[in-house]
Amino acid sequence: MSTPLFDRIAVIGFGLIGSSLGRAIRRHGLARTLVATDANPQALTDTEALGLADIVTADPIEAVTGADLVMICIPVGSYAEIGKIIAPHLAPGAIVSDVGSVKQSVIRDLAPLIPAGVHLVPGHPISGTEKSGPLAGFAELFEGRWTVLTPPEGTDRAAIDRVAALWRAIGSDVVEMDAAHHDKVLAITSHLPHLIAYTIVGTAVDLEATLKSEVIKFSAGGFRDFTRIAASDPVFWRDVFLNNREAVLEMLQRLTEDLSALQRAIRWGEGDFLEERFARAREIRRSVVEAKQA
Repeated sequence: MSTPLFDRIAVIGFGLIGSSLGRAIRRHGLARTLVATDANPQALTDTEALGLADIVTADPIEAVTGADLVMICIPVGSYAEIGKIIAPHLAPGAIVSDVGSVKQSVIRDLAPLIPAGVHLVPGHPISGTEKSGPLAGFAELFEGRWTVLTPPEGTDRAAIDRVAALWRAIGSDVVEMDAAHHDKVLAITSHLPHLIAYTIVGTAVDLEATLKSEVIKFSAGGFRDFTRIAASDPVFWRDVFLNNREAVLEMLQRLTEDLSALQRAIRWGEGDFLEERFARAREIRRSVVEAKQA
């Protein structure tokens, strides 16, 4: 077992990401004490039953007291609320990080609350599944995946390096990025695909009963994949879209324009245009596979 990077790590929110992080921290011996807290009583019961943390508590204040790293793993819309609760109880020199899919809103909501001498290092592991809850977690979730850190300008370098070391220790590749740039990149690679999936499945739900039943019965690979994506946590994704609205709306406008071009090509039988677009998309898929992100 390696030497612990932290004495006490508090994980706020022990769902898929939080419990996977907790499992990985314990597997690699990265904390002397791991504390889990969650607002959901069932999540706490499951976490305790599975033995996923050294201390399991419903009280976030108890969880963060004495912690040298606090990892926030709840929907981003709840950050301001939890920040107000824990801020007065953060130890001098502690690091506050997170796993949220939107980063500008994290800095907006948490930075004004962080006491002097406490370091904010926002992060985003680009990994996950459509499942949720501590039972769905697994320690290997982050292996071979990117984790993006978006520390505000002037953040203590040693604090950034400690958070990066934790993610590398559990198998992630780490990159630093400006928060605004991160939000634009994720708007097209993650947020927009989820919005499309929710929309397509919603369209199927609104079909007349006979057609809808056949859509479900004869689900081909494409529709089946959309339903998998659309099975993701609705609260999590509600908060993502509300907190990254500008970047998502910009990418949605671009998609709308591209869809209009495809609609026109189909109407007028422009086969060359369609083939060229599909070939470009195929090359992107090959690039994703070659980058081992498939």
